[in-house]
Amino acid sequence: MRRALITGITGQDGAYLARFLLAKGYDVYGAFRRISTPNFWRLQALGIHSKVSLIPMDLFDMSSILEAIEVSKPDEVYHLAAQSFVGASFDQPLYTGEMSGLATTRMLEAIRIKAKDAKFYQASTSELFGDSSSTPRNEESKFMPASPYAAAKLYAFWITRIYREGYGIFACNGILFNHESPLRGLDFVTRKITNAAARISLGLQKKLEIGNMAAKRDWGYAPDYVKSMWSMMQTERPEDFVVATGEQHSVKEFVEEAFEVLSLEPSRFVGVDKKLLRPLEVNSLCGDYGKARRRLHWRPSIGFAKLVETMVQADLDRWKKWEAGKPSYWDAPFYPEDLKIIVSRYTLDR
Repeated sequence: MRRALITGITGQDGAYLARFLLAKGYDVYGAFRRISTPNFWRLQALGIHSKVSLIPMDLFDMSSILEAIEVSKPDEVYHLAAQSFVGASFDQPLYTGEMSGLATTRMLEAIRIKAKDAKFYQASTSELFGDSSSTPRNEESKFMPASPYAAAKLYAFWITRIYREGYGIFACNGILFNHESPLRGLDFVTRKITNAAARISLGLQKKLEIGNMAAKRDWGYAPDYVKSMWSMMQTERPEDFVVATGEQHSVKEFVEEAFEVLSLEPSRFVGVDKKLLRPLEVNSLCGDYGKARRRLHWRPSIGFAKLVETMVQADLDRWKKWEAGKPSYWDAPFYPEDLKIIVSRYTLDR
């Protein structure tokens, strides 16, 4: 039986990847960071919480990383853990650099020391490309990071290639464009939209505030994208791959599609809040997944409209269960719009 270690197993991709690998017959270990409020709701929602072995690990602590490698004895390591919210990286640039950049070096060093034969997957990102206009980006396109998150991920991308070429470690970068699902966190604009649409339709919320409505992204379905991670690890030699849909849609289009599912007119409920704009915006991202299609035989399974509908219906079902007092595993009990959160960079710098 093959063994896999997933960092960030409590996140969207980590949970879906764990389910996928379990179905493949893997022995799955998940590294998670101890926090005062446990965050296992995604694993519980997928019904796999009891099927994975969880290992507490701190990406700032090399000794705990080495111990996680020793305990799991992995054939494959999927490094998904990061500070992955672009907006928050402007609030916490130093933490993001450590968590999304230098932590990858610690993981690779641990593998070099303890498990050099293990294969390593680095969760890279389309944010490396910066503002790519309408031209689809591929593996040969120029990187122009436009956020502390993207800069940290650029470091992680290159350190992965350095360990691959310098030490012979099977290490690959998955340059994944935006991928969403009902398990997406509420910090992300897609889930913020679908959750708000569901609440508004039930009379639980009056208005949705959005930042850059004109921003365009290449949005895919997260369960599809985790399959590409596994496929990269099954190739004869490690390479880097772009994973995308080849289509882009604006945030405004996402709003319109989500509200249409519930027969709501978005102009009545949706406004723009300038505080949600980032200091440096990436206005357009679109990917060319031709290499993944040819080499991995990978392609997206659902389109934009179906993705949005799936997310809206999931949030609507959750809130209906909540109204009926039925238990459900999800993140809305900690819904951030119900809290007063001060974003200091706007109050101090402008």
